Amino acid sequence: MQNRCLTLLSPDKWDDRNDAYFLSQYRRRSGAGSVLALCFAEAPETYHHWRVFAHGPEGVCIQFRKETLEEYLADCNGLIFRNVQYKKLNTPGRKPFAVSELPFVKRWPYRDEKEYRIIHVCDDEIEAQPIEIGLETIERITLSPWIPKPLSETIKASMKSIRGCSKLHVYRSTLVDTESWKRRANPNLTKVF
Repeated sequence: MQNRCLTLLSPDKWDDRNDAYFLSQYRRRSGAGSVLALCFAEAPETYHHWRVFAHGPEGVCIQFRKETLEEYLADCNGLIFRNVQYKKLNTPGRKPFAVSELPFVKRWPYRDEKEYRIIHVCDDEIEAQPIEIGLETIERITLSPWIPKPLSETIKASMKSIRGCSKLHVYRSTLVDTESWKRRANPNLTKVF
């Protein structure tokens, strides 16, 4: 938020080795020096997302306005961005993927991520690529459901104190501890502890 940029990184260390391999093959087969990526999930908040992508109290989810973000991306050279396609392993009549498909195809078991991906392709060998964006691309910021409530208030205030961020919508996820949900188990309680 302070730098007004997103940073694309090398997929070499990704947990999904299939995905990392596809991007390395795309780099090799397209003759690029580097292929860097940044991945987004278009699925609504799930326990899975917090546990896998941002586990622990330091996790943060930034929700972007896709059309506004794409306006910034369209002005950057070397970027390709679109939704990932999910393919089944044992599809009858399957054939090798085209080079252009490699950065945007994953195995079917990952389909719940509903992934959207930004790829940076360049001739040079680099480890990271910042992309400038405006704060108007941010819809809301959600803090980890495991962050202690008092600390979340401090972080919210700190985020809003950044120049231009005073009106950002910053929340703490209540996914794992939702008072209104708990009240349905005992409607006579006004507050659940």
